[in-house]
Amino acid sequence: MAVRSFKATTSTRRGTKLEDRSYLEKDGGPKSLTIAKKQKSGRNNQGKVTVRHRGGGFKRRIRVIDFKRDKFGVPAKVLGLYFDPNRTAHLALLQYADGERRYIIAPRGVKTGDNIISGEQTDVLVGNAMRIKNIPSGTIVHCIESRVGMGASFGRSAGQEIVVQGMDPSGKYVQIKLSSGETRLVPADAMATIGQVGNEDKLNVKLGKAGRRRNLGWRPVVRGMAMHAVEHPHGGGEGKGSIGEAKDIWGNRIGTRTRKNKRTDKYIIKSRRTKTRPFAKK
Repeated sequence: MAVRSFKATTSTRRGTKLEDRSYLEKDGGPKSLTIAKKQKSGRNNQGKVTVRHRGGGFKRRIRVIDFKRDKFGVPAKVLGLYFDPNRTAHLALLQYADGERRYIIAPRGVKTGDNIISGEQTDVLVGNAMRIKNIPSGTIVHCIESRVGMGASFGRSAGQEIVVQGMDPSGKYVQIKLSSGETRLVPADAMATIGQVGNEDKLNVKLGKAGRRRNLGWRPVVRGMAMHAVEHPHGGGEGKGSIGEAKDIWGNRIGTRTRKNKRTDKYIIKSRRTKTRPFAKK
């Protein structure tokens, strides 16, 4: 994937860089593999805003994606690559030998007409899926399950690549290294897909103008320093004063660790954090 640049006819277009989607299919994909998506605008089931600055944007439908890759031994052909508005990665539409069609996350290098298969153990080719215990050490993979049969949890966004580092001495787990730098264990029978997630140049995209951001469902964000003192810890004061310690709108220190899932801490061998802030709780 590449990004599109524009002639600098305006100051906005000078820095704008958008995705090049010329190689994607234009028909939108099969409607049977989509379900309706209700616009929640950041609200929970009580109607209260739990995620700020969301609302508006284009209408979307959810693509039903095969994250489990549990159709073993049935070869599939890539019918085309498709855009998904709900994620950064693109999708590949597979048609299996028995006629069934499914979406998967499109790996880098997969083209229309390629053949893909999943099973307990298959050839180490891009797009093939197998048990991670059967994948050689040093192989780049994505879409790895954290629990067997649960569906992919790790390595699903654009450009993600995970390195298989080998079997744990216990024989029950495989050690992997994530793109964040974290090293952790996953079950040996978990499914994983060979290759890197496509659309790796997504991080180079610059929307260029506020309108594109609004079309993605984001509403404007106001700086805390521009608010009154009763509205934000950074607010109030004469002119542009110093804010001291950075806090969010509720008074919590920004950067405080929020991970509370102690149940899975035992699977993390090396944390992704190399430096610890003085006020971060260990």
